[in-house]
Amino acid sequence: MQNTTYNWYSQLIKPTWAPPSWLFGPVWSVLYVLIAVSFGKVFWSVWQKQIPFIIALPFVLNLFFNFIFTYIQFGLKNNFLAALDILFVLGTLIWAMIVIYPYLKWVTYIQIPYLLWVMFATILQLTITYLNR
Repeated sequence: MQNTTYNWYSQLIKPTWAPPSWLFGPVWSVLYVLIAVSFGKVFWSVWQKQIPFIIALPFVLNLFFNFIFTYIQFGLKNNFLAALDILFVLGTLIWAMIVIYPYLKWVTYIQIPYLLWVMFATILQLTITYLNR
């Protein structure tokens, strides 16, 4: 299955500015550490009743949309749904950064690399979806 998925993705038309596939693993490894620390603090703060659950909602949704992206893109091999999903990743991330700012400013700041990567990945996914329509 993994070989079939690789073959499928490698045959997609991609823009010339698309990064090499080996770059995604290291970038996501760093981002997942930042996500784990900052989202963990948000969830811990909710658990400790320092912030209301509604503040954590966009963080929960962001994790959900982030984690299903790989399945949609590489399992279902559906560029359109992956493009829609990554828009939800971006939207929930911006929402999360805005709502947590009054409570834990550093959590907003630590999301900036994640935000920049998701913005880039959104443009990349939308471009791949367009090129392969």
